[in-house]
Amino acid sequence: MVEVVTSVLTRVFEGVPAWQATLLLIGASVGLAVLLEVLVLRTLLRYTSRTKTEYDYILVGELRAPVVLTAALTGVYLLTQLPSVSQNVLLTPAQLETFFGKPSLSVIIVAWAFASNRIVNRFVEEVKDKGSRFDFAPVFSNVWTLVVVIGTVGVLLSLWEYSISPLLGAAGVAGIAVGFAARDTVANFFGGIALYFDDTYKLGDYIELDSGEAGTVVKVGVRSTTLMMRDEVLVTVPNASLNAAKVINQSAPQRRRRLKVPIGVAYGTDIDVFEELVTELAVDEPLVLDSPKPRMRFRAFGDSALEYELLCWVGSPTRANKTRHELNRAIYTELLAAEIEIPFPQRDVRVVSESSTEADQSPQTSLLEDDSEKIATRRQ
Repeated sequence: MVEVVTSVLTRVFEGVPAWQATLLLIGASVGLAVLLEVLVLRTLLRYTSRTKTEYDYILVGELRAPVVLTAALTGVYLLTQLPSVSQNVLLTPAQLETFFGKPSLSVIIVAWAFASNRIVNRFVEEVKDKGSRFDFAPVFSNVWTLVVVIGTVGVLLSLWEYSISPLLGAAGVAGIAVGFAARDTVANFFGGIALYFDDTYKLGDYIELDSGEAGTVVKVGVRSTTLMMRDEVLVTVPNASLNAAKVINQSAPQRRRRLKVPIGVAYGTDIDVFEELVTELAVDEPLVLDSPKPRMRFRAFGDSALEYELLCWVGSPTRANKTRHELNRAIYTELLAAEIEIPFPQRDVRVVSESSTEADQSPQTSLLEDDSEKIATRRQ
């Protein structure tokens, strides 16, 4: 593309003095930059500021500087490609390329790289709070920044004719060394990416680990996930550990949770009255959801009780313990008032005194002595 433009400009400016070609090219590029800024970009900014979404406004706003800068510096770069200019100045073509051509291209490359990085970062800021699918967006923002920096450095080195092969070899060796030294960090990073794509949890979810720890997810980072425990203590768990552990998400697919409250009543209880009483208590409890309705289930014939379970639903996992407390209090109070026995294991202990033990054993002892005398007599 550059060669085509250069050949066209060579034919257009053939025979034109160097100073005239310089003025024409620089004037045209600056005029194009002013035209884009005043008529095109400002108009687009006013239009996008009135749209429902912010993405188009961000896109136009961030591309404004590189577009204008590219239009302004294009003339400077093209001057270095014109024979009519390069042959009529004190500098050689190589010096023109070094002092004017490559610097202008370098500025254009850096401007576009900076703009692309800014666009992605601002998009991430807009979407990270708009749903669970974007909770891990900051991680991709960091990865994109790293890719842009490495890519820009590589393009600039190639533009200035520096060989990047030794750098690639050194980077490979350094990458291996860093991989061994920071293997835990790398494992946590890729573990976080795996958790995101698996959609294991999101911000605000109440999760329980196989180690018994449970809490609300308050932060999902590149290296770790932070949980807020019930006693308001923050616990940081490495993403690699979460990726390898069994995670129970009690807030998914819905935030409501079924609560099981075990109850035992004595044999001989009128179970119809008992079931109706407990069900009404659950219905009257404000923390219990109306739908699905609470219900009783007869689970087993126990050693000393009829084993029941009250099944009801609460709005979120964090309300389960308080709801269980309120239900247990209400059930105990009402069963006592209704004179329904709540059985508990009992043991009978019989205490035997030492005197009675000796009295019980004395006749047996005399009989043993008589038997031993008889045996001795027979032997004689």
